Parts: sequence; structure tokens; C-alpha cells
Amino acid sequence: MTRWNVTRERGPEWGGWWRDDAIGPPHDRSSGARWPLLGLLFLLPIIIPAVRSAAHPNTSVVHAVLGPVLLAAYAGCYLFFPQVVFRRPSIRAKLVFCTGMLALGWVAMLVLHEGSVYVLLYAMAVIAFGLPPGWTLILDGSSLVALLVVVERHVGVDGSPSDVGTLLGITSAMFAVGRLLHTVRSLRAAQDEIATLAVTAERERLARDLHDILGHSLTTITVKAGLARRILESAQDTERASTEIHEVESLARSALSDVRATVSEYREVSLSAELVGARAALRAAEIEADLPHAVDNVLPDLQQTFGYVLREAVTNVLRHSGAKHVKVRLGRTWLDIEDDGAGAPGGVSGNGLRGLTERLDQIGGTLRAEPRAGGGFLVRAEVRPALEAAS
Repeated sequence: MTRWNVTRERGPEWGGWWRDDAIGPPHDRSSGARWPLLGLLFLLPIIIPAVRSAAHPNTSVVHAVLGPVLLAAYAGCYLFFPQVVFRRPSIRAKLVFCTGMLALGWVAMLVLHEGSVYVLLYAMAVIAFGLPPGWTLILDGSSLVALLVVVERHVGVDGSPSDVGTLLGITSAMFAVGRLLHTVRSLRAAQDEIATLAVTAERERLARDLHDILGHSLTTITVKAGLARRILESAQDTERASTEIHEVESLARSALSDVRATVSEYREVSLSAELVGARAALRAAEIEADLPHAVDNVLPDLQQTFGYVLREAVTNVLRHSGAKHVKVRLGRTWLDIEDDGAGAPGGVSGNGLRGLTERLDQIGGTLRAEPRAGGGFLVRAEVRPALEAAS
């Protein structure tokens, strides 16, 4: 493994420590209304002592006013932090919010009379819950170290080293819960994306199959109906015209059945059946057909795909080419359809050929549709030798 590859592999891992790649929990109206009430209950352990401290006779006027104001601002940050953390703003906005809340917590803890170290728990929990791991370690880690120093030196803070250890444990638990919640949300988002892709793929499959089925069937019906009309107008062979009309009716019923089966995903295309249908359609269009009489030399796994290719190629011959002769050749892993016509107008590749290309891509094959050097048009479907060897 090269050094460049190692760098690429480690880049996303370390980048996730500083970037905000996580997906927060859903923030609907009901959860937004419930959280302030629940958060207010969590804040009671610091609100009640603050009120008592402000009413204490020994508390100065400045501390009696400034303490509650700071605590109110700090509590407001805690009550409305989901609006910032879970609405997916930039990492810079989250960092500014969390740093400001932590600073408010420090000032409120030092200003309050007998301020407890647990005042900082709320800011540290928000940071552990809402920021990437790198920023969490810096902000919460530095706060814990500073708290330990302040407690050891007894600088106007109510607490002990064991209290700092408790803060460490609670903050670590919140960090783990936050990472777990973000992971769950990421998995749900991935599942939603997979479901969306599955729906899109199913729509593409249905559109492709309906195009292949109706395109060929309706083209053949049109050709046969036109032939029957010409026979009736010339009054030459009414019996043949009646036969063609019966075949049109049969094709229409078959097309309806195929559409129903395709919608139910039960329809199977047979290469041998497509050869029979191609022979009848080309005969009705008065196009000379040189077709194989058997498909035994084609790999069984490829016969359904080659059936789709044959169907679409013959449909294009009937629609666009103006050909008088069509030749089909089959091999173990290839299929050729040649005609002496002009191909699609302007060499345009329609939805049918694009659909065939997608089908062949799924089995590792390729499709070529191009004019022949000596005139006419060639459609060639072929799989790579690796598939043949594996089979």
C-alpha cells in the first residue's frame, strides 16, 4: 500500500473528529414543545439554590442581581440548544454557541453564592452531545482540568475532586449517547436513501420493460393492421386479411397479458419465442428474414437478455430502417442483428437502446449499435470473456 493510499484512508477518519458529519435527531413541533418543559425540570437543581442565594441576607446587591441574570441566560441556552444543535447549522455556529454557553456557565458558577461545580454540567453535556469528538475533548477536557485546579485551591467553588470525577463520568455517558444517537440517525438516513434508490430502480425497470413490450407489440400490430388494410382495399385475398386481423387480435391480447405480468414482475422473455415473433413480424412487413432455427448455442443465463435485444432491434427495423433484409446470428455470448436499412433517423439512440445498454451492464456486457461499413445497420450484444469463463 502506497503512502498516498494510507493518507486517503485515514483522512475521513480524522476529519470526522472535527467536522460535523453526524445527523441529529428529528426536530418536529411536538418535540420542540416538550423539551423546554423537560429541560426546566433538569434545571431545578441549580435554579432553587440560586434563588435561595439571591435572597440570602449576606449576598451583595450586585451578586443578587447579576447571578440570576447570568443563570437565566445560561438556562435559556440549555432550554433552546436543540434549535442550534439539531437544525444542522455550520460547525462554526455550533462551536460559537457551545463555547458561549460554557463561558456563561463558568461566570455563573463563580458569581453565584456557593456556586456548585455541577452548574457546568449542562454546558458540558450539550458540548458532548452536539459537537464532534475533537472539539468535545478540547472544551470539556479543558473545563474538567480547570475545575480540578479550582477545587484543589478552593477558589470560591463548592465541590471536591470526586465531584469533578462525577462530572467526567456523566459527560462521558452523554458523549456516548450522543454518538449512538447520531449513528442511529445516520443509519436511518441511509435506509431512507436505499429505499428511494430502490423505488427509482423499480420505476426504471418498469419503464424499460413496458417500452420493450409495448414498443414491439404495437409496432407489429401496426404493421399487420396496415397489411390487412391493403389486402382489403385491393380485394385480392380476403382470407389472408382475415388471418392477419386474427393475428392482430392475438397480439393485442398477448401484449395486455405481458403488461399485466410485467407490472407483477412475473414475466419472462424467451429468446426462442422472440425469434418466432420476429419471424412473424418481419414476414408481415414483407422483410426477408434470415433467422436461426435454434438457440441451443447461447448460454442459458444470457437468453433472456438476448431476447430483449432481439425484440428491440427488430422493432427498430420495423419502425425506422426501411430495410428489405434482416440477418440474425447467435453465439455463445454474443448476438448480431444486421439489416440493409438506414438505421434510426440521424443516428439517434432512443430509450430502447439505452434500456438494453443498462440490461447488458448488469451482466457485464456491452451493446454496439452502428452503421455497417458496406451499408446497413448492425446491433451487436456481447458479454465479456470473464462471464463466459465463469459460466
